[in-house]
Amino acid sequence: MTATSGSVEPVISARGLRMRYGSTDVLHGVDLDVHAGEVLALLGPNGAGKTTTIEILEGFRHRSAGDVSVLGEDPARAGDAWRGRIGIVMQSWQDHPRWRVRELLEHIAGYYPDPRDPAELLELVGLTELADRQTRRLSGGQRRRLDLALGIVGRPRVVFLDEPTAGLDPVARRAFHELVTRLAEEDTGVLLTTHDLAEAERLADRIAILLDGRIAVSGSGAELAAQVRADAEVSWTAPDGTARTERTAEPSELVWRLHQEFAGPVPDLQVRRPTLEESYLSLVGASGARNQDVPPQAGHGRAATVTPEESR
Repeated sequence: MTATSGSVEPVISARGLRMRYGSTDVLHGVDLDVHAGEVLALLGPNGAGKTTTIEILEGFRHRSAGDVSVLGEDPARAGDAWRGRIGIVMQSWQDHPRWRVRELLEHIAGYYPDPRDPAELLELVGLTELADRQTRRLSGGQRRRLDLALGIVGRPRVVFLDEPTAGLDPVARRAFHELVTRLAEEDTGVLLTTHDLAEAERLADRIAILLDGRIAVSGSGAELAAQVRADAEVSWTAPDGTARTERTAEPSELVWRLHQEFAGPVPDLQVRRPTLEESYLSLVGASGARNQDVPPQAGHGRAATVTPEESR
């Protein structure tokens, strides 16, 4: 995955994005960019504002303040043609339970000017053998595969993936990861929310962590570790033969001191840099974030299966 140069206008851009429900502020000035061919993972604890951010970018929720552009248009005012160029995979769908898998996918494909071939898409997500099964008879993981197919059937230039691998088994999750990589290679911009830190580190070109309605840090996994400065772990064997371990924010300094103490090589010296998970937990723990997203108000929220011609 190779993101387009920062000199090119991003396919998703938010500046000073704010959201308030009554007297409760959910977003406090979010700045966010996603370029064509880039996968950005948006992380954060429950209640940090991830779903609210995604819904504003999708055009399903009106922001309180700030500037937002997706594919060059304001989602709050964009029309059907714009909606036909974005793909959405929500946390759950609520289609009519009697739809059969192939029929539903073909029906949704009919709303787009240049859809992917439904048969090829079913094969891509591993549902060919279940094409004639009613959606109500799908398992949770099988339903999730169909959700993914519905989200990309229109060849979108931007895809929003909200907890897309929830309920997927390891084989299906790997297939999904390959699909996301393929989308990025096709120059599609992808915004992904997930609680799976390993998934974020594997898929994303950049990771942004949302805390208390603000982007706390943003960058690659290594860059986040450097910004958060979670402690590294240094281990060695002391002169008396005992194993020693020390956590420190300055591992190079500790290693240098050990070399001086040993007057040469340090026995069994190992330095383990903080993982993305450790960096994330360190940041979340330091923030003490306890905000909660406000449930959709009447007249807001997202429809189940969204088509370009559907009124908002």
